[in-house]
Amino acid sequence: MTRRSAASPARCRSRAPAVPRRSRTRSPTWSPPTTSPERSSRSTAAAPFPDPPPPAPERPRASRGRPAKSLAAAAASGVACAVVLINDVQAFLRTIPDDQRLRVGPFTAKINADDPDLPFNFAVPDDDADPTADEIDALIRAFRDRSRVPRLEYVPRAAPRVEAALLAAGFTPEGRFPLLVRPPSEDVDAPVGPGVGVGVGLVPASATDDLWAVARVTNAAFGAPPPAEHDLTRLRRVLAGDGLVAAARDTTSGEIIGAGMLLAPKSGVAEVAGIATAPSHRRRGVGGAVTAALTRAGARAGITTLFLTPADDRAASVYARVGYQKQGEALFISLRP
Repeated sequence: MTRRSAASPARCRSRAPAVPRRSRTRSPTWSPPTTSPERSSRSTAAAPFPDPPPPAPERPRASRGRPAKSLAAAAASGVACAVVLINDVQAFLRTIPDDQRLRVGPFTAKINADDPDLPFNFAVPDDDADPTADEIDALIRAFRDRSRVPRLEYVPRAAPRVEAALLAAGFTPEGRFPLLVRPPSEDVDAPVGPGVGVGVGLVPASATDDLWAVARVTNAAFGAPPPAEHDLTRLRRVLAGDGLVAAARDTTSGEIIGAGMLLAPKSGVAEVAGIATAPSHRRRGVGGAVTAALTRAGARAGITTLFLTPADDRAASVYARVGYQKQGEALFISLRP
């Protein structure tokens, strides 16, 4: 989540921009790809990509004294939708499940007991937080006592006084990344490149072999070590919490070549995360096909707002083709030894 200021309310739209559609090359909408029985048997599931019912949307609940609003609802009510979205994204980040969730002053810290990797250990400030030096010191101790790097991921516009306080304590920004948003839609597509056969489907918790393949593709794409048991546990935790894990399979070889997740919605907001493509299949539209499939799944689940934070401009261009628009930025900032 990062890179520049939020969009002005004038840019908020009730519908995402049209995405070009080419029906003859459209990737399947959560349907099993055509594979041979031999390839199907590699999964522990009965079929490569069974089609379980979509997760039930969470019942909307009050958030900071008001219900969460979609892009369209915010614009219709005259509220500055960029601010509404930013606050709702912040609230979502504070509720992502993990092994430990700690309250330290005006921060919610999330600690993964099995994996010290930075993306799985971070804190999020409260909206409009104005932390004292003592509160930041307490946050640093909370991470270091658990052998974790003190680190935050948040939207600066939601808590504009936090960054200066962190810099004064010695924190260094890792980067600022675009916060891309769109309302879900079943009428979205991202055609893959010519000559590429890709089937995108859901991976159930019972498909152990496929979950390992998803973990391998994801870790390789993000430069992480080969997957371990805790990677499988993380994927199953997503599924157990009403999230989705999706995989793209090469319909010729049967190999899983792409993956992504839709985290469980909170007050109508959900994050598309972990979009990854195997190095052998990059720049062929696989990541866009996975993102489009998750976007359609979000629409079926009744989610009002989807967001993601690409790592760079090239990745952002992939999501733009699926209709995601920049509405702000996110800051990743940490205190290294």
